[in-house]
This record gives sequence, C-alpha cells and structure tokens, in this order.
Amino acid sequence: MRQREESVAGGLFWKLLELLGAQGIQFVVALLLARLMTPAEYGTIGLIMIFITLANVFVQSGFATALIQAERVEEADFSSVFWISLAVSVPVYGLLVLAAPFIAAYYETPVLQPLLTAMGLVLFPGAVISVQTAYVARNLQFRKLFEATMVAVILSGAVAIVMAQRGYGVFAMAAQQLVYHVALMLGLFVAVSFRPRGGIALNRVERLFSFGWKILLSGLLDTLWNNLYGLLIGKYYSKTALGGYNRAEQFPKLITSNLSAAMQSVLLPTYARHQGEKESLRELLSRSLRLSAFVIFPMMAGMAAVGTSLIRTLLTEDWLFSVPYLRVLCLCYAFWPLHVSNLQMVTALGRSDWFLKLECMKKLLGAVLLALSLRYGMMGLLVFKAVDEALCTALNAYPVGKLLGYGPLTQYRELAPAALSSILMGIAVYRMEGLPLRAPLLLLSQLAAGVLLYGIFSLVFQRDTLGELRDFIRTRREKA
Repeated sequence: MRQREESVAGGLFWKLLELLGAQGIQFVVALLLARLMTPAEYGTIGLIMIFITLANVFVQSGFATALIQAERVEEADFSSVFWISLAVSVPVYGLLVLAAPFIAAYYETPVLQPLLTAMGLVLFPGAVISVQTAYVARNLQFRKLFEATMVAVILSGAVAIVMAQRGYGVFAMAAQQLVYHVALMLGLFVAVSFRPRGGIALNRVERLFSFGWKILLSGLLDTLWNNLYGLLIGKYYSKTALGGYNRAEQFPKLITSNLSAAMQSVLLPTYARHQGEKESLRELLSRSLRLSAFVIFPMMAGMAAVGTSLIRTLLTEDWLFSVPYLRVLCLCYAFWPLHVSNLQMVTALGRSDWFLKLECMKKLLGAVLLALSLRYGMMGLLVFKAVDEALCTALNAYPVGKLLGYGPLTQYRELAPAALSSILMGIAVYRMEGLPLRAPLLLLSQLAAGVLLYGIFSLVFQRDTLGELRDFIRTRREKA
C-alpha cells in the first residue's frame, strides 16, 4: 500500500508542477494583456473560448479516457484512437467554420468570425495531444509532460506578448493558443516513445467505444453546462459583465482546475489498477479527498477574503466590479476536487453507466436552479450556481457510498476539519480589509496572516492530515 501511495504522490507531484507551471506563466501573460484590454474585449475572448472548448469535447473526450481506464491496452489501441481523433477533428472544424458567421451575428460581434476560424485550428494538434497525454497517464510519465509543457507555454507566451505590443489585440491570444498546441504536440513526440503504427483496428475500437461513448456524452453535457453561464452572460447582460466574470473566475480556476486535472490524470489509472480491492480503493479515495481539501479549502477561503486588494493590485481599479463575482466563484470552485475524486472512482470501477446517470441528474437539477436564478440578476445567477455545486457533491458521492461504503455523509465528516479551519481563517483575513494600507501591502499582510492562522487552526483541528503530509515530505526527502 505504501508503494502505491508513493507512486500516486510522485505522479501527482509532477502533474501538479506541469499544470501550475504552465498556468502560472499563462496567468502572468493574461495579467499583462488585461492591462492592455478592456473588460468588454476580455468578454469577447471568453465567448470564443467557450465554442472552442465545446468543439474540443468531440475530438478529445471518450476514447482517450477509455485508453487510461482499460485494464489492458495494446499498441493497436493507441494507434486506432490517434487516427480516429484526427479524422473527427476535420468535420468538427468544418462545422465550427460554418457556424462562425452565425455566432458572430447572434452576439453582434463581427470579430468573432475570423477569431473562431483561426483558433479552431487548435483542434488538430489537440487531437494528437489527447492520445499522447493518455499514453503519459497510462505510464505515469508526468515528468516528461512537464518538460514539454513548459517549453510550449514559454514559447507561446512570448509570441502573445510580442504580438500584443505590436497592436494585434485579441489576435495575439489566438496566436498564443495555436503556438502552444503545436509546440506541445511536437514536444511530446520528442519526449515520449509513442508513435502511431498501423491503421484503425475496428475490433479494438469497438471495445473502447462501448465505454468511451458514455464518457464523451457526459463530457459534452458537463462542458456545455460549465460554459452555459458565460453564454447567457454574454448575450443577456453585457460583454463587460462577461469579461469581469471571466477574469474573476480565472483566479480560483487557476488553482482548483489544475489540481483537479492533476488528480484526474493520476488517480484514474491508479484506481483502475486496483479495481477489485475495495478497502484499498476506499483508503486511496479518503486520502485524496483529505489532502485536496487541506490545500484547496484555505486557498479558496483566503482568495475570497482578499478579493478587493487582490483585484486592485493585479488588475487595477477598472476591474473592482468583479470582486463580488470572485467571492462567490471561490465557493463554487472549492467543491471541484470533491467532484473529481468521486467521479474518477466511479469511472475506474468501470461504471460509466453511473457516470452518465449522474451527469443527467446534475444537469436537470442545475437547469431548475438556473431557471430560478434568472430573475435575480447577475449575482443571483452566481449564488444559485454555488448552491448547485454544493448539491452536486452529494450526488457524485452517492454511488461511491453504494459501491465502497464511503458516501457523502462520511466524506463530509472527514472534510469538516479542513472546512472549519479555512472558514475561521477567511473571516479573520477579511476583517483586515479596513486597514489603512496601500493595496499591495495590504494584500501581502493578509496573505501572511492567512498562512499563519491556517497553520494554527490546522494544529488544532487537522493533526492527522498534518501527520500524513509530514510523512510524505520525509519520504520524498529520503528518496531524493
């Protein structure tokens, strides 16, 4: 068991390093671009990314997950999925190009048409990358992914900054995405040993498809739902509101989505290797939940508490209207690692039927809450979104309770110490807002106080988790 935990921890370490390193650089680039663009221009970019993300679901979901989940895979499986993903990207890109003028007309934003056409090209390298990253995840070669990603993100960031300085505006961000995907694809071809050999083996594809189509449909529903708020805000409120929403979301999303993606990449293959070991799976899930809560809960509570000084320092006064958005979105994103851990367990156990049922149930619940929220304006929309996220954590944990005897109530009890420590810290840090300090100094003071207070509260309420972290650090030092 100890060896399994170390392999999970090592993979998670490199995956987190890759994601945080890439997102950290992209975040800095985005901050620089935000000072050269208005909230309305950022709203335009937000709309483009929604449609690109939706198109990517068809190209990158389903088969890649099936490659990771399967107990046994062969070279023919990877090669078949490689060619199928590339083939699918052609009609998807064609549909995106055909839809571009209608999307631009619907949102009354003509620049959307050329931007969608240009950024849609990322579908082709994206199709290749989805198979390459599945190979990396299957073999836990996350260090190589880290190295390739860092080269790609630095190169694409440099291109975007140079283009922005020369007046290309939103097209600088389009170029950033294209350069990033092409560079990452080429870097992975150099870093990992996977090469497509042979054509499409239909008998292998049929086996993967029986599992993958449910994941693809679930991914489409989830992606459409996650971006529905942006679509509604962009149409029925304003591009400025959408720009503020996107900028506010970027702060908590930088942390939680990266941790969630790292957990997804590492936990799924690890869970899948031990599908018949009920007690081991329960212990692994409990450990991942407690450790992720120990990290994510205080980050989200602290970010919500320092919202005003954070926005004022990094984005200037023009973006202060987004502070309330930031605080509610921090609450929403605090639930993400819980979603991922439970859903990955359901997937690893081969219950893609449960996965699809859960997505349908959650979207039905969300649709009801969304309809109720429309009468309460922008903030009402976000508050109901937070309620939806909270309820969905219980739904995701329900099948785990049936399969492993580790349901929502048990999980909540284990996570309560991290939640209590984070809430107490957040309240104390928020009350520092009235201090007569300049924004950067106030932000640093709040961050220092938050770290200190969370450490104290953790010593009181989370001694067991601190012991696990201490053992993990000691093990890493011994291995080094």
